[in-house]
Amino acid sequence: MPATPRRARNFGGSSQHQRLMMANLVASLFAAEGIVTTEAKAKALRPIAEKLITKAIKAQGDSPMRVHRIRQIQSYLGDKEMTTKLVNEVAPRYTDRNGGYLRILKLGTRQGDAAPMARIELV
Repeated sequence: MPATPRRARNFGGSSQHQRLMMANLVASLFAAEGIVTTEAKAKALRPIAEKLITKAIKAQGDSPMRVHRIRQIQSYLGDKEMTTKLVNEVAPRYTDRNGGYLRILKLGTRQGDAAPMARIELV
């Protein structure tokens, strides 16, 4: 019997809205190198951001796939400035690291609705 498919985290709205929301969060994360958001969004954001950093690391040097990987990052982020910052500034810091580029720190609950908050930042 095949395993039951697992649903991904659902933050309301359509799938396009969720993809764009994650892209905006990742762009903000790379711009400020750390953001405060809810725990659920931080946990959903981590694998996306780590995969983008891994792509940027593989785009280093004179690899024949360099342009392809940069275009893949650009197509997800939709922001040329953040793509260049990721490839030129953020990724070179992690060339000797095998994953684990982000840290999630739990901050407690938000005042208005008691949502658990977290800070996600680059290591």
